[in-house]
Amino acid sequence: MGPHPAVAAIRLAVRRVLHDLLTEHHRVPVAVSHAPAHEHPPSSRLRSSGEAPPPPPLVLVACSGGADSMALASALAFESPKLGIRAGGITVDHGLQPGSDARAAEVVQRLRELGLDPVDSVAVTVGRTGGPEAAARDARYAALDTAAERHGAAAVLLGHTRDDQAETVLLGLARGSGIRSLSGMAAVSGAGGRYRRPFLALDRQTARKACMVQSLPVWDDPHNADPAYTRSRLRHEGLPALEKALGKGVVEALARTAQLSRDDADALDSWASQAEATVRDAAGLLECAKLYALPPAVRRRVLRRAAIEAGAPAGSLFARHIEEIDRLITGWRGQGAINLPGKVVARRQGGRLVIRQG
Repeated sequence: MGPHPAVAAIRLAVRRVLHDLLTEHHRVPVAVSHAPAHEHPPSSRLRSSGEAPPPPPLVLVACSGGADSMALASALAFESPKLGIRAGGITVDHGLQPGSDARAAEVVQRLRELGLDPVDSVAVTVGRTGGPEAAARDARYAALDTAAERHGAAAVLLGHTRDDQAETVLLGLARGSGIRSLSGMAAVSGAGGRYRRPFLALDRQTARKACMVQSLPVWDDPHNADPAYTRSRLRHEGLPALEKALGKGVVEALARTAQLSRDDADALDSWASQAEATVRDAAGLLECAKLYALPPAVRRRVLRRAAIEAGAPAGSLFARHIEEIDRLITGWRGQGAINLPGKVVARRQGGRLVIRQG
């Protein structure tokens, strides 16, 4: 008798990601066999050559102790030995609750009991920039980046589910920041594709069920139920209200919207990258007439890229900033310079758009 369907689902999702990682490390063919993993030992999947095979990659799982990340850790621990992959774990202590250090120590112990090695706990100091949720996220990713580099990890697995994706899309919609904000979280992101999200096609209940049938203890973060946090209100009030009004399937539809939006945004970004070289003069300045001729979605991307290159922080550059720069192109009435984050200034001079610091 095979594993419970929920356990089978999480293992399959992780197996696919690990196969991708091995392919990237030139350890397996691109085509993935549907035969059981035990029928193809790692040594048989190495490319035949006179060269010594590269060392097996290390994959870390970011684990808070919650159901999603514990399910992910269990699936990684189960699948990685079959593929000759080293597997470890990292938990981040945000220090935002009493006893958080003890909770992190418990997570470390659970990860070690699963057979993961190395396992680390990293304490961080959460700042205030961007609000509590954004500050905690920034501190967490900085810690994960540092841990991955210290251990030489090929990837860090994150336990975001389809439900998390739906929430992210709604939050982006509320900000009104354009199609990129509707594209949610990417399955692969970070420097060099460091972060992988195997569960974006699985719902939160599947991960929780997998933990339950495997008798894995999980910790429910009280912040996830605290109405002081925007995502918590959306999770417990907003999405249920939408499902009541529109019927079931809202989460799946929002996740599908994220993928479609990401495909469109990627295509537009590529177009803007190619178009940028055609709208600059010999001195490298942006020509307003040529910018005006571009489709608005492409032009605004060119303007955003130029502002970031000039020193404007990407996280502080909002749609309203780009709209103000765009009016220098499309609604020129002799208006003055536009002040942007990072002490960057955009102004129109002699038919050219000049964006620079100071």
